[in-house]
Amino acid sequence: MLSDDLRDELAAIAPEQECDRLAELSGLFHVAGSAHLRGRGAVDVHLDLASSAVARRAFALLRSLDVDSEIRTYQRAAFDRATRYQLHVEGTPHAYETLHRAGVLDASHRPVDRPPRRVLARHCCRRSYLRGALMGAGSLSGPRHPHLEIRTAEIEGAQFLADVGEREGAHLHVLDRGRHAVAYAKGTETIADVLVAAGAVDVVLALEERSIVAATRADANRLANADHANLVRTSRAAHAQLEAVRRLEEDGALDGLSPELREVADLRLRHPTLSIAELASRCRPPATKAAAYRRLRRLQALADR
Repeated sequence: MLSDDLRDELAAIAPEQECDRLAELSGLFHVAGSAHLRGRGAVDVHLDLASSAVARRAFALLRSLDVDSEIRTYQRAAFDRATRYQLHVEGTPHAYETLHRAGVLDASHRPVDRPPRRVLARHCCRRSYLRGALMGAGSLSGPRHPHLEIRTAEIEGAQFLADVGEREGAHLHVLDRGRHAVAYAKGTETIADVLVAAGAVDVVLALEERSIVAATRADANRLANADHANLVRTSRAAHAQLEAVRRLEEDGALDGLSPELREVADLRLRHPTLSIAELASRCRPPATKAAAYRRLRRLQALADR
């Protein structure tokens, strides 16, 4: 699936700069994170993820910032019983400080709706934030009617993602679905802008390749269907012409026809499957397709009378 390919490619990117790691962590937590109070102001933070590759990436990301975490798995209660991955970050002074620097918690250990400007001040940080958001709650479908979306809890979060994308030349629309909201893009070119900004170049190439293959297959099907329809029409017309000539023959009316009509009638009897153009070429002298068509229509009119 394209969604799995997207998460796998993004999870393989390991930014070297600390500001990028913090921005990526911020994107992950703002779309897939939750905070749990333990009493007396203590807070544990969890990430809930759909991909083992992303869970490992988040674990390595936290480890690179000297934050300990634990990966757990569970089966979703929905009909597909898909395996989900949870990262549990215990509230420690260093974890609080790191998550505060990433714009996930404020100074009082409370979750913040969006990161402060300092987290996304640089071009590289905004792209890392988009990458984190795509890994945490992104999905991609295609090649027919390609659709990319990032799910958020509130419409404000989706609008914030759209604003971040706009600053990086990636246009995202926003939609409130009631229980959640999405920042989304449709069409191969628009989706490619978002994915390139996040660093998913291989998925962009795969999406474009599949889109071209799908379009080529659709064109081939249309041509095949058109050829089939033409063949059916030609066959039906030839059958009607043949029946008309046979009725005239049974009535003894062929001998009284003009030479041109008699010739095309004889040709239709001898060659019941030929097209009108092919019949016209066998006339002596050869006739135009239009002339052969008029003669055949004349025969059908005489037979109907």
